[in-house]
Amino acid sequence: MADIIQFYGDSISGNCYKLQLVAAELDLDYIWHETDILAGSTQTEEFLALNPNGKVPLMILADGRVLPESNAILSYLANGSALAGADRYANAKILQWLFFEQYSHEPYIATSRFIMKYLKNPPSRRADLEAKQPGGHKALAVMDRQLKSENFIANDEYSIADIALYAYTHVAHEGGFELDNYPSVRKWLRRIEDRPRFVPMKS
Repeated sequence: MADIIQFYGDSISGNCYKLQLVAAELDLDYIWHETDILAGSTQTEEFLALNPNGKVPLMILADGRVLPESNAILSYLANGSALAGADRYANAKILQWLFFEQYSHEPYIATSRFIMKYLKNPPSRRADLEAKQPGGHKALAVMDRQLKSENFIANDEYSIADIALYAYTHVAHEGGFELDNYPSVRKWLRRIEDRPRFVPMKS
């Protein structure tokens, strides 16, 4: 088991799904440890010894080194491949969108989905959901504008920027964000899903 990459993740989490997408695209072998975050699996002493932040996804390399944080893992795995960009500037443009995903997209769309899908949309969180609507739609509008003139989000080439943003955008409706007003985003989703090595999120 220790001779290949291991992932700890929740298969219906967008951040964890990113790892499955990049591994499929790069044809990487790995071992997947399904991790139930609601059952407290990331808060055990064993898991906290691996990641003191108590979150998934988490990658363990063959030599035992550990790396958490989805976009850090994407960057590590894609390094040296076309998914990381053709040169330093292209890579920086990809990083630009990875930061956008974490700061301008994920806090609204992914968090809303967590409230609705994981927590079953409790009445006590409805004000939170409403407060996240403007930020989520702003992020989708930024993406739609970018994708009007390019097939992919950075450098007009498929990259880990697309993987990072696809993960939660394709299930945005599960957080209350419909994509009817974002035609370029919808076309982009289909382009990704048509890729030969695309793998769907597990339900």
